[in-house]
Parts: sequence; structure tokens; C-alpha cells
Amino acid sequence: MQTAALLHLLQLASPSLPIGAYSYSQGLEAAIERGTVTNELTARSWIVSNLQEVAAYFEAPVLWRLMQAFAQRDFATVSKWTDIFLAGRDTAEFRAETIQMGYSLGKLIAELKIADSGLLAGMQSHTDLPYPTALACAAVALNIPHEAVIHASLFSWVENQVLVCVKSVPLGQVSGQRLLLSLRAEIEDAARLAMRLEDDDLSNWAPGLSLLSMQHEVQFHRLYRS
Repeated sequence: MQTAALLHLLQLASPSLPIGAYSYSQGLEAAIERGTVTNELTARSWIVSNLQEVAAYFEAPVLWRLMQAFAQRDFATVSKWTDIFLAGRDTAEFRAETIQMGYSLGKLIAELKIADSGLLAGMQSHTDLPYPTALACAAVALNIPHEAVIHASLFSWVENQVLVCVKSVPLGQVSGQRLLLSLRAEIEDAARLAMRLEDDDLSNWAPGLSLLSMQHEVQFHRLYRS
């Protein structure tokens, strides 16, 4: 990867990017509240399970297809996968999360003027803009290799989950970094799977996670928005 593309990717994947990713746990806070995640071992099990069964089978493959569609200026396909992703957000929290992050990133893309008018129009044509669509637009506009974006997006998701565990289980900082370091192989496996799945293989089937998300919507004590 060229240095410029690497630096752009680091900026997109940075926790300091002002899109609010830190404010979401994606069901993990509910799992901690119910005693499913209580230590480093159970935290790792939770993260690996959701990485392999949710992120690798739906979120990352959709992102992969959105990047290809933006690169080809195929905005009909962009709209198709945007609609599919939104339809796959099966709780109010999950839908609100992706729309809020997508709106924030889309606004940032426009204000930084990193996308040309064609890409920007293709992104802004959606009333509800999910995060993967905005991220795909930014990645294509900045000429970042698609494979690198998949790896970075999965790492960012894992890193956020680890940070939730560090703050809420709680785990120590060293424990959190050991956990993050131990997940390299699983992230690589998830990325390879996401990039080779056929359309009919995609699935967001995770009823346990959906139930936890719905329970979290009425959870009394909580730090996170999902």
C-alpha cells in the first residue's frame, strides 16, 4: 500500500474520528449486565463469536460490495446494498446506530471535500445513510485498497468491543491489550471469509444478539447507546 493510502486508512480507522463509534457497545453492554461476559476469557468468546458469525457474514461483505460499487460508479448497486444493510438492522438501536454514524461520516466527507461530485452525489442520495455506505465512499475517494479497508474495519470493531470490556467488565488495560493482540488470526480469517462470500451466502442471523439489543433498549443502568 502507498504511504498516502495507509495514512488515510489510519485516519478513517482512528478512534478520534468524530463519528461517535465509542458511544456504542452493539449489544455487549447487555451481555455484561446479564453475566454472559464476566472476564477476559468470556470477553474473547463473545468477540470471536460475533466477529465470525455477524461481522464476517454480513457487515464486512456488504462493505466490500459497496466499495466495489462506488469504485465502478454503479450507484444503483450502491443503493441496493445500502437498502439491504438497513433492512438487516433488526432492532431500533442497531438501526439508529448505523444511521447516526453514517450521517456523521457523510457530513465529514462533505466538509473535508475528499470526494468528487459524483461520489458525493451517490452517497448523499440516501435519506438514511448507514455507516458502511459512507465508509465505502470515503475509502474509494481516498484510493485506499479495499482489502485493507476490510481488515481495518474489522480491527476497529474488535478494538471497540475490547474497550467496552475494559471499561465495563471491567478488564485491566494490559488484559485488554492482550485480548486485542490475541485476536489477530481471527480478524484475518474473518476478512478472508468476508471477501470471498457469494451474495446468497450473506446472513445477519443472530437472534441472541438481537434479543440482547432489544433488552438493552430498556436497560436501566447503561453507558452506551446500543
